[in-house]
Amino acid sequence: MEQFITLNDRLDTATFYGVNNQNILCLKNQHPDVRIVARGYQLKVSGAQEAMQRFEKNLRLCEDFCIKNNVLSEQHILQLIHGEHPQGFQQDNLILHGVNGKSILARSKNQQRLVEEYEESDLLFAVGPAGSGKTYTAIALAVRALKNREVKRIILSRPAVEAGEKLGFLPGDMKEKIDPYLQPLYDALQDMIPGAKLNEYMERGVIQIAPLAFMRGRTLSDAVVILDEAQNTTRAQLKMFLTRLGIGGKMIVTGDLTQIDLPAAERSGLSDAIERLGKIRGVAVVVFNEKDIVRHPLVGRIVKAYE
Repeated sequence: MEQFITLNDRLDTATFYGVNNQNILCLKNQHPDVRIVARGYQLKVSGAQEAMQRFEKNLRLCEDFCIKNNVLSEQHILQLIHGEHPQGFQQDNLILHGVNGKSILARSKNQQRLVEEYEESDLLFAVGPAGSGKTYTAIALAVRALKNREVKRIILSRPAVEAGEKLGFLPGDMKEKIDPYLQPLYDALQDMIPGAKLNEYMERGVIQIAPLAFMRGRTLSDAVVILDEAQNTTRAQLKMFLTRLGIGGKMIVTGDLTQIDLPAAERSGLSDAIERLGKIRGVAVVVFNEKDIVRHPLVGRIVKAYE
């Protein structure tokens, strides 16, 4: 008897199959009465009906675990097949599992508060010093929502405001000029989504990264929308951005009010928006400080010295 099994399209097949297909070989070894040919998202299985049913049941256990945790090893497979729950996946401050099973955690009190406020509010402001994890945590929440199918898209944006250099003097076309400003967002995503899957998401427009100017005229529904470095927006720019929010969407606006690169006469749109909107129902403001800094310990002391 022969049948075809189609894997869930949310699955990253490189992680699921393992290096040199070690995971699928482990599954084969645990089901010697079943012949398995795997290619992409489809497996051809042959054998006795009872043996194939047992194989598919165990395959789905491994599939669900891999989708949820973004990791799968031979040890995990053996534990799942024998009815055990793999250890190490129950941290209270866990947001999601990133590439190679890396735990993406809320590492400080205010990072945890941002996670909690995300569940209650559709617009969040996260403000604080460099290295406090506000943007990284926001992107982790967006990736988790996408993996859980709570939203259909992630949209990440930044204002292209120069800190000393002018865009016109940078080499390349517009994308090449803009990309350096967006690199911190790429870096975070690469920690959380395997490379092949990330490229697929970006090609399909599931994950979009664009400068703030490209947001005008859009309605951003069923998406988590993150604006980073919002201290460098004007009041008009931030108002334009905030009014893009559509049905089923959430927005997280992050920034550091001590690092404003706008002309001295121009007030930051971020501070203005927090004053205007901070007490509106459905809006939350989370203020980070030097205690939340999770980079090199010296960064916290540098931030404190400049306050």
